[in-house]
Amino acid sequence: MMDAPDIKDMIRSRYGSIAAAVSASTEAAACCAPSCCAPAPVVEAPKAEASCCAPASVADQARRMGYSDAELAVIPDGANLGLGCGNPQAIAAMKAGEVVIDLGSGAGFDCFLAARAVGDAGRVIGVDMTHEMLAQARANAARIGARNVEFRLGELEHLPVADGTADVILSNCVINLVPDKPQVFREAFRVLKSGGRLAISDVVNVAPLSAELAADPSLMCGCVSGAAPAEHIEAWLTEAGFEAVRVTAKPESREMIATWAPGLGVEDCVVSATIEAWKP
Repeated sequence: MMDAPDIKDMIRSRYGSIAAAVSASTEAAACCAPSCCAPAPVVEAPKAEASCCAPASVADQARRMGYSDAELAVIPDGANLGLGCGNPQAIAAMKAGEVVIDLGSGAGFDCFLAARAVGDAGRVIGVDMTHEMLAQARANAARIGARNVEFRLGELEHLPVADGTADVILSNCVINLVPDKPQVFREAFRVLKSGGRLAISDVVNVAPLSAELAADPSLMCGCVSGAAPAEHIEAWLTEAGFEAVRVTAKPESREMIATWAPGLGVEDCVVSATIEAWKP
C-alpha cells in the first residue's frame, strides 16, 4: 500500500499533466493532443485517459453526467476537462448572494457555473492542490472576467478558508482521491456556516475490488480504488457533526465508469453517487 504523501504526489503529477496539456489549447485541441493521451510522468490514469481520448467529446460526457446545454454554453474553453462523475450543481440549490467553496476545483468548471448562480453579490472559492490546475483556472477566470471567483492553493484536509465562511460546499469526484477522508469532512464542517450544506458528486464502493485492482496505482488516480463505501461516508459525516446525511448511489453511472478502465470490470465495484448533508 502507498502512503499518503506518495498518493498525493502521484495525483498532483497526473492531474498537473492534464492541466498542462490544455493550458495553451482549446478544449477540442486538448482532447486530440498526443501529449494529453500519453502516459503521465508518474503513472497512467485510466479515468483521465478515457476522459480525454474517448470518441465522445468532453461536452458529451458532461451531458451524460447531468449538465445541460445551457450550462455548457457559458463556460470558457479549457474549463471542462471531463474529469467529473456527476453534477453537484443539480443538488446544490444555490441562491444569489451565497458563498460557495469547490473542493478540488480543477480548471474551474463547477466554479464558473456556481458564480452565475450566486451572482455578483455572491462569491465562489475554488481550492486545488495542483499548481497547473490553478493556473488554468485563473486563466479561464480572466478570460471571461469572472470577478466573483477566486482560486486558492490548498489541500482538502487543511482548507485555506476561515471558519464559517461558506453557505455551500461543492465537490466533483475529488474526495475519493484524498487519503484522509474523515478530515476532509471535518474541514468542510468547519468552514460552513450554520445552516450550510454539502452538495457533492463522487464515487462510492459497492463491491470489493480484487487485490490486484486495489493495489494498482493507476486506479487510485482514476477515481476507483480510493472510493469508500456509502456507509463509511455517512458515518464520517455524522461524526464530523453533519445532519440530514444522504448518500444516493447512481447505478446508471456504470456505463460511464466502464470507460475509465475498459475491460477491468471496475463498474461492478464503484458507482457515482450524490452526497448531501447539512450543518446544524
